[in-house]
Order: sequence, then C-alpha cells, then structure tokens
Amino acid sequence: MEESKFDKVSFVEITEEHAGQRLDNFLIRHLKGVPKSRIYNLLRKGEVRINKGRVKPDTRVKIGDVLRIAPIRVANKGSPSSVSAHLKRYLNENILFEDEGLLIFNKPSGLAVHGGSGVSLGAIEAFRVERPEQRFLELVHRLDRETSGCLMFAKKRSVLLELQNALQKNQITKRYQTLVQGAWPKGKTTINAPLKKNQLSSGERFVRVDVEGKASVTHFTVAARYRSATLLDVTLETGRTHQIRVHCQFSGTPIAGDEKYGDKSFNQIMRNLGCKRLFLHAKSLRFKHPLSGDWVDVDAPVPQDLMDVLKQPQL
Repeated sequence: MEESKFDKVSFVEITEEHAGQRLDNFLIRHLKGVPKSRIYNLLRKGEVRINKGRVKPDTRVKIGDVLRIAPIRVANKGSPSSVSAHLKRYLNENILFEDEGLLIFNKPSGLAVHGGSGVSLGAIEAFRVERPEQRFLELVHRLDRETSGCLMFAKKRSVLLELQNALQKNQITKRYQTLVQGAWPKGKTTINAPLKKNQLSSGERFVRVDVEGKASVTHFTVAARYRSATLLDVTLETGRTHQIRVHCQFSGTPIAGDEKYGDKSFNQIMRNLGCKRLFLHAKSLRFKHPLSGDWVDVDAPVPQDLMDVLKQPQL
C-alpha cells in the first residue's frame, strides 16, 4: 500500500470559506481519496481533534479552529474519478434552478449525494469535477441514494449557512411523494415519533423509533388510493436520516421498493409491476432566497418509471 499525502500528522486552520460546515463534510472534501468509512473511523477513535478536544461528526467548524488529523495511510488511486458522458449530460439537463449563490439539481435514483462506502463519485463530486472554476460548492442537505428529486447545493458560504439555519428552523418547505403498502389509515395526517440512529455490526446504519431518539415529525396527505397501495404527499417538519421511510414503516405501511425498512413480499409484487427502486421522490422546495429575499419555488417532475407504476391496473 502506498503512502498518501496524509501519512503524517496534519494541522488545518479553518478559514471564513469553510466556517459553519459540519466537520464530517469538511473532512470528506479535505481528505480527498480517503474512504468515507475511514474518515468516520478516525472521528470515532478521536483521531481528529479541534483545538485539542474530541469532537463529533456533526460538530460545526468555526473560523480559527485548528484541526489535528492523525496520520492516514490509504492506497494511492491516482487522479480523481472522471464523469461519464451520460452523467455529464444528465447533470447539465437536470438543473432545476441556478443563480450566483445556489444550484438545485433533480437527482436521479441510484446516484449518491457524495462518494464513499464503495461509491467513487457522488453528485457533489461530479459537479466539482465538471466545474473546477467553482471555488465553493457544498451540499445544503442530503437525500438517500435511492431517493430522487430536489437536491440543493450552495455556491457561497453565506448561502450555505443561511439555508442550513432555515432548515433547522423549519423555514424550508420540503415536499415528497411516496407509494406505501396497503391502506393508509384514515384520519392519520401526522406522525410524531422520535428517531434514533443505530449501527449494525456490519457498519450499516439503521434508524428506528426510540423514545431516546431525536424529535421527528412528518405530515401526510393521501393523494390516491389503490387496491394494494396508497400514494401519499409528504411534508417534512424535521429532517432526520431515513425519516419518511421509518415513519411509514412505523405506521404499518412501508414504502414500496424499500429494501431496508420494507416488506419483502410486497416489494416483489411491486417489482413485477415495474417498481425496481425505492418509491420516494423529493418533488418540491419552497423557501426565501438568502441573497434576494424572494420566494423560490422549485418542482421536480415525478420520474417516468414511477408514473408508469401508478398506471398499472393490477396496483
């Protein structure tokens, strides 16, 4: 195994350009070529410290913070991954909104938001490769790899901080559409159930309803009822990992195509009807633009493969 440029103790001082980022996001970009799993392992073991103190992955770095990063040995993989012609075309053709401070992208199912855990290139890395002149480009929030739809990137640090603050204060309306198993209970419009992250021995993350978890609130409206499923419009009040998926499972109506929290036999029925992935789409965003103060309304059309499932007479 070859040694990388991170094979010695390194110290990094946080500048204005990166202040306000989550520590894990900063490290994923700073330690290019280091697998994401290795970065989280460093954090768990206390091998990344800020101002000599141990820190968590979600710690926000501040101007003047000094990071101490222990030596890291990784295989030298050479130049960064290139963007395929197909992905390059998709990136260019599926920008829903862009100005000097913000970019909103209609992410396809199957594309991770960032690399790591066996994924060499995610949406953020692909845009950075395609736009080398863009000095600042960071994810405002995340979507699961199999979820399609609206994904926001900040092109200025001030925009990143304001939008993340707006998310925490529930000032950004995020609407989703999902298809769930069976009949959604009549009269049920809100699930308020705390969620806690757990890690399996394999390293896989798993989220469950737990009284010791973080407050999590999801609002639901029935869009259409079918014989074996229900189409729901979903609005998030909080933005926890796998929130919609776990709340639907908790209600007894798991999402179609959900391999982690779903029902195997229902998923097989749905595959036979053409649903070959998680039926969850981030369809719209509404918020005040941090720079102009104007309202931004963005809609991502429901993908054709999901629309085709809804047209199946057997559904």
